[in-house]
Amino acid sequence: MKFSSTIYLQMNNPLRFLSVLLFLLAGSILLSSFESRNSNGPNEAFKMPYKKAGLTERQAAAHLLDRFSFGATPKQIDEVVKMGLENWFIQQLEGKINDDDLNDRLKEYDALNMSNEQIVKNFPRQPKILKEAIEEGFINKDSVDKNDKAAYREKLQEFMQQKGYRPEKELFRQFINHKILAAAYSNNQLQQILTEFWFNHFNVSITKNNCAQFIPAYERDVIRPHVTGKFYDLLLATAQSPAMLLFLDNFNSMGANDDMQKKIDKFQQSDAAQKSAGLEPEEMEQLKKINQNKKNQGLNENYAREIMELHTLGVDGGYTQEDVTQAARVLTGWTIFPYDEKGPGNFVRKVIARVGEENLAAKGFVHNGDFFFAINRHDTKEKKVLGKTFPQGGGYDEGLQLINLLAHHVSTSKFISKKLAVKFVSDNPPQSLVDKMAASFLKNDGDIKQILLTMVTAAEFWQKEALNEKTKSPFELAMSTVRALDANIEAPFMLYQWIDKMGQKMYYYQAPTGFPDRGQYWINTGSLLNRMNFGLAFASQKIPGINFSLAAINNNREPESAEAALTTYCKIIMPERDLAETIRRLKPMINDPSIQQKINEAAGKSSAANSMLQDENKMEDAMSGNKTGDKKIDEEKLAKKMLRKKGSGREVAMASSAGNNSMLAQVVGIILGSPAFQRK
Repeated sequence: MKFSSTIYLQMNNPLRFLSVLLFLLAGSILLSSFESRNSNGPNEAFKMPYKKAGLTERQAAAHLLDRFSFGATPKQIDEVVKMGLENWFIQQLEGKINDDDLNDRLKEYDALNMSNEQIVKNFPRQPKILKEAIEEGFINKDSVDKNDKAAYREKLQEFMQQKGYRPEKELFRQFINHKILAAAYSNNQLQQILTEFWFNHFNVSITKNNCAQFIPAYERDVIRPHVTGKFYDLLLATAQSPAMLLFLDNFNSMGANDDMQKKIDKFQQSDAAQKSAGLEPEEMEQLKKINQNKKNQGLNENYAREIMELHTLGVDGGYTQEDVTQAARVLTGWTIFPYDEKGPGNFVRKVIARVGEENLAAKGFVHNGDFFFAINRHDTKEKKVLGKTFPQGGGYDEGLQLINLLAHHVSTSKFISKKLAVKFVSDNPPQSLVDKMAASFLKNDGDIKQILLTMVTAAEFWQKEALNEKTKSPFELAMSTVRALDANIEAPFMLYQWIDKMGQKMYYYQAPTGFPDRGQYWINTGSLLNRMNFGLAFASQKIPGINFSLAAINNNREPESAEAALTTYCKIIMPERDLAETIRRLKPMINDPSIQQKINEAAGKSSAANSMLQDENKMEDAMSGNKTGDKKIDEEKLAKKMLRKKGSGREVAMASSAGNNSMLAQVVGIILGSPAFQRK
């Protein structure tokens, strides 16, 4: 609170000074109270009703950590209980905890801080490199033997070194490594969880080459800063990002434009009129076709459809195909500011050269970082979307109004609330909870923090049916394993390869839907086998670049037997759970000398392996949800690969007899691969 000059002068009078002091004190108290209520700090209004659900404070802390971090450990539960559950959650929502350890691990990843412009310059796509090499005479396309791929690649690499170019795969590897390290070691766990959630909601894919370079900055600058902010801000940021504009093709969407039609008419009259119109012949020809074609071939509806179906309203959100078409018209001219002279959106350079940077705003153009609104490609006729009329002659503001309309729509409040509830509560969340969250969405202007607070203060979040109900994705499984064993990751990409093997190739999911967030998608016969193999490989330290001490997480106490190890490490790895049934089911497996062989053989569906798997009823139940069919061929290949690496399943038995450490690794591997650990 700032002092005015009047108040300052009044301080010379003791009586007035006392009055002012009391006034300021009262104002400070009121302001503090207001800020407390509006930031939802730990106060009487914010209480988690876990006791009413019959949970202890430690069980509730474990549930919070399971849902809002990449895995609970006994030590972390201690910390949450000591801090207070409400305080911990508020701190996680703020996301401002010191992350020096993580930052130190990321020092070598220079590409993480590059702008899109720097990435385009340093990590050009291979087709561009090849074209440039041919244009500069470094490669003669007629003399190169394309069958000799090794020589061809060597020539390209030589050209890249001369130019100082770096391979795109290095960019993606740095990006993926960052994701793994942040999930494992960031103290701001909820920020990492929400970044993954919202990226998946607004999915873009590296598989689409023209947008791939922009994806690292998309996650860093578009998704991450808005994960607990207003939904409108997040939606607008994604709509204007080059990654999304390119992924869903809105960057080249054009509409009927009266001003352009006049110029086209001049273009058709004479060469002199064409020149005075100030447009390139190619663009004039394209606009001419658009205006002549009643089907509007220049209009691209991909983004308009997905922003309604996937990003806001939902498939049953009350929109029609006509709304999609009209919304696409509203968004014509929303494109990218190009950094590559030969890349997409290059027409913008010609626009700026013709109009002049200083005159863009006056002419109706908008340049904001990587985003550009091209008024000359915008449909200026009247539109109507979801009952709202956009009068003729509109420009950039039409798009903002549309984004605002969609972000605050009642259907959006329900769709987003349900998706958050599916993520954090259960695959089929109670409708009563979704209704509470949707009401909070509308009341609080789409404030994501408030929606999450509504969720965790609702009784439905704490009901026992929701505990350990969610199935971990392969990424969540890998990261919870790292955290459970307090592992040190020196080679993150090795872990990524296992995540890919278990069915989640992050950033490569091609559909704009993102990965489904339901257990049925992740669990089938093949994926369960891969998960069990992952657990055994991890616990046995067979994944290069991952180091840990199983003894250390048990205070260097050595279990007396496999059964004792099973009980002890189940409690460490899955704290605050009722583990009696899980331990009973896993006991027959921990002393089986041919466990690895049976798992390998299960890939070929051998009767021996199937009998072993069926003995674990929970695993059998999970298998019954298989909707994609057995991956027999893939799993047979994997089994052969595993056998080549390990020699045979007898290796496990031999190792077990060699010492307690190998026995312990097998026990922990079975725990990690068990259906119980697959849930959170």
